[in-house]
Parts: sequence; C-alpha cells; structure tokens
Amino acid sequence: MTAAAATDTDGYVAFRYRDFRLHCAARLIMGIAMSMQAVAIGWYVYSVTKSPLALGLTGLSTFLPSAFFALFTGHVADTYNRRIIVTICFSIFAMASLGLLWVVLTGVTDVTPIYVFTTIGGTARAFSNPAAQSLTPNLVPKQHFANAVTWYSSAWSASRIVGPAIGGLVYILGPVVPFAIAFACFATATLCVFMISTSGSAAQAGRGPITWATLSAGLHFIWSRKVILGSISLDLVAVLFGGAVALLPVVAQDILHVGPWGLGLLRASPSIGAIVMGAALAHWPIRGGAGKKMLIAVGCYGLATVFFGFSQHLFLSMAMLAAVGASDQISVVVRHTMVQAETPDEMRGRVAAVNSIFISGSSDLGEFESGVTAAWWGTVPAIVFGGAATLVLAATWAAIFPDLRNRDKLVEK
Repeated sequence: MTAAAATDTDGYVAFRYRDFRLHCAARLIMGIAMSMQAVAIGWYVYSVTKSPLALGLTGLSTFLPSAFFALFTGHVADTYNRRIIVTICFSIFAMASLGLLWVVLTGVTDVTPIYVFTTIGGTARAFSNPAAQSLTPNLVPKQHFANAVTWYSSAWSASRIVGPAIGGLVYILGPVVPFAIAFACFATATLCVFMISTSGSAAQAGRGPITWATLSAGLHFIWSRKVILGSISLDLVAVLFGGAVALLPVVAQDILHVGPWGLGLLRASPSIGAIVMGAALAHWPIRGGAGKKMLIAVGCYGLATVFFGFSQHLFLSMAMLAAVGASDQISVVVRHTMVQAETPDEMRGRVAAVNSIFISGSSDLGEFESGVTAAWWGTVPAIVFGGAATLVLAATWAAIFPDLRNRDKLVEK
C-alpha cells in the first residue's frame, strides 16, 4: 500500500511518510532523555536537600522561560524554518544536559547549578515546542492528521515509560550514568530532526516585522474560538492542580519506601496508561461526542489522582498513575487535533506557543504548586486536594463552555 492509497482505517497510516517517522523518532528519543533526566534530577535534588519545595523549584525553573518567551517563540516558529529551529533547540538541550552531567561528576551539593541548567533547557523547550507542533501538520495529509497526532503523542508517552524505567534502574550504578545516557539521547534526537526534509511552509511565508499584533495573534485566535479556549484552559487547570509528578521522589522514599527503581516505575506508570490508550485511539478513533469524552476523561484524571494520594502500596499507586495517564491521553488527542487542524498554517506557531504555555508550562508550574502545598500541608493532602480540585474544575468547564461540551467531531469539515 502506498501513502496515497492509505485510508483512515489503517491505524499506522502516518508512518507511511518518511519525515513523520523521523519526527516521531525524535519525539520518542527526546522524551526518553528528558524523562530519564527528570528521574535523576528529582532523586538527586531530594537526596541532597530533603525538601519538597526544592523539588518544586526545578519545575519553576523550567516554567519561567516558557512564560517569559511565550508570544515571541510562536512568532519565531511562524517566521523561520521550523526544522532548523527544532534542531538548534535540541542541540541546546544536549549542552544543558552536558552541564548537568558536569554537576554530578564534580559532586556539587549546591543545587543552584541544577536550576541554571534546567532553566537553559526550559528556554530551549520554549522555542522548540511551538516549532515542533507546527511542523507536524506539514508532514502528513490533513485526512491523516488525527492519526499522526495520536502516534506523536503516543511516542511521548512511550518515552515516559522507557525513560523513567531506565533512569531509575541505572541510577543504582551512580548518578553519572543516567545523565550520560540522557546526553547521548539528546544528541541522537537532534540528528533525527536534522534529517527531516520538510522545513514547514512558514519558512516560505516571509519574515514580517515583530509587532504586538503579530505577537498576540495566537491569543486573539484562541479567544475567538471558545471550543479551543475551553479545551486548552481545561488542560491548564487540570495539570496545574492535578499534577503530582514533582512529589513522586517523596512518595517513593517516605511513603512507599522504595529506591530509585521504584521511582522509575512510578514515573513510567502514567505513560503506560497513556500509550495503551493511544494505541486504542489509533485503531478506534473518536468519531463522535469528542467534547464530552474530553470532559469525562479530565474528571477521571482527577479521581485517579485522589486514589493515588491515598495509596500506601506500590502496585496500587502504579495502577492509579496508569489511569491518570490513560485519561490524559484522551484529553491530549482531542485538544491537539482540534487546535492544529483548525489553525491556519501561517498561525500555527503562535497558537502552538500559547498552547505550550498553557499545557507544558502549567505542568512545570504544577510541579511548583505541588511542592509548595506539600511543604505547607504534607504530601498526601497536597495530592488529594489537587485531584479533588480537578474533578470540580471538569464539572465547572462543562457548564461554562457549552461549545466544548457539545463538540461532536474532532475535525470539522
């Protein structure tokens, strides 16, 4: 079967296109590096400081560049060659990873250099996310875009199974090992993106002047489409309040009493659920009731987080985190498909930048929020509160965004 002859019934149709295969491979390898490094950073920082707040600050150091550069990064993605932007940013990721490797090699106990290098990595991610998201629709025909989004998201989920598992296991050999492997993965992902032949049509769109109108165009576009605004903002508040990832080192050490291998299993569990759900959605895609299914999925995300907060057993905790990941995958597929399919190509970078600050930024800020609330109330109350808040917010969004609640198809003709 050729790419042109592929149909929507083929669950692997997006992989018929070479550039998408490279793009997806880069996503997978990059995610492995980031999640492996996240496990190593979390265990290292908590081992040195014994402070949940110090863990939360690692999320804040990653979030601040995304917030600061949010509007500008979208303009860059819509003005310059998207493939080159991602290649440069991935190279910077690799250099920041090399800096973290230097920290552990020298045995520095002051965590300030770690925050410096995570901030550098956060800056690279702030520019790479809009460009990478905007490049995806240029790699497959529109009719196969939902399939591409599903697998692109599943690649990220798969990386967050492999990365934490490897990171937790090899940390037993010493903190140097996971950081060294992560650096090699960053370099490989950079090579994959460099080999993509498609630049993204924004590169041929011309380089217009930077004005407030061009910078804020993504915000205006999202605000004018309530379905997109509702889906993006719902994910923001759900991840902000329901994200307990930053506290996993605390849960592993102080509640479940397992080593770095246990932390790796916990970090991998949401992605196990996500990739199983992603495979299911690729073969049995959402064909109706997309908005309601997203709202229900976010509610399930919050409920599973509550049960995770109360769990005292490793396997129950892993099961609840897998349910968190499966629920989140539904929300991711619905949101990304609607946002990217309905956005004109010349604006995709700016809209993706706003989407990134809402979603990726809220994840990092959520880690900071979890660290602060855990420092105030304790780990278990912080996790349970976040999950309960997410449940309430899902019901609230169903009421205040009827367009999202009543949305039927993922991609409207």
